[in-house]
Amino acid sequence: MSNKPTTRSDRRSSEKPKLSGKKTIVSSRSHPRTPPSPQETEDDLIYGRHSVLAALESDRQLNRIWITNRLHYDPRFHNLIQGSKAKGAVIDEVSPQRLSQITHGANHQGVAAQVAPYTYHELDELIAQAKANSDEPVIVIADGIADPQNLGAIIRTAEALGSQGLIIPQRRAVGVTSTVSKVAAGALESFPVARVVNLSRALDNLKSEGFWIYGTVAEGGKRLQDFNFRGALGLVIGSEGSGLSLLTQRCCDELISIPLEGKTPSLNASVAAAINLYEIYRQRWSEKVYIQ
Repeated sequence: MSNKPTTRSDRRSSEKPKLSGKKTIVSSRSHPRTPPSPQETEDDLIYGRHSVLAALESDRQLNRIWITNRLHYDPRFHNLIQGSKAKGAVIDEVSPQRLSQITHGANHQGVAAQVAPYTYHELDELIAQAKANSDEPVIVIADGIADPQNLGAIIRTAEALGSQGLIIPQRRAVGVTSTVSKVAAGALESFPVARVVNLSRALDNLKSEGFWIYGTVAEGGKRLQDFNFRGALGLVIGSEGSGLSLLTQRCCDELISIPLEGKTPSLNASVAAAINLYEIYRQRWSEKVYIQ
């Protein structure tokens, strides 16, 4: 097996998209940053040691930090807390009971923080950064994920395995909220997310930059293990209830399915994303071992 990355032009000569449709004209203009919605501006609380520690280490702007006396002077937190205080954050030493009130009974582990609203990356910026960081970048695209637990889990898995970023639609989908940040367990501090108005146009932008687009479907796609996942690629994950929209399917080069042997007809969106991403990277890791 050759270790030379497969380019989009190489594939075009021998492969055809699963579904065909009218192509959307790609604009050359950059996409403006999407401002947070009022709901997301209010939903700015993160909690738990790992999430807050990751925010502190990433130099993210924190407006206020609530922390127990014991954890405040923990070596992992003390200097970072002082640094955040010097930048204007308000530090409150509170009891565990008060923290439970602030986090509405969540598992706060002794610390919570109010963060500045998440700043989304521009799509063009995310693509350029992905190509600069990897010869074979992988970008995940979430098509209408509404559950923040699912989105947070997808972000955590994608960052952990080495993906270069995530694209989400602005409408009919959850944004980056405190719940997403909590479930992502710090992954968002080093994992860029772009939010776009038109997902189909974003997929066409990826194609114009050499990415091959794979859409995941519960059934009707080619088997996951039958693909050779090399080169730059985008992996599209469908919504929890209806999966990929028909328009999104038409924008994909290939549709892939995870073979299921049991009676359960489909998988949770974040679980499906994890399985697909693992297979992509398993192939790449295996090839590296074989070459060596």
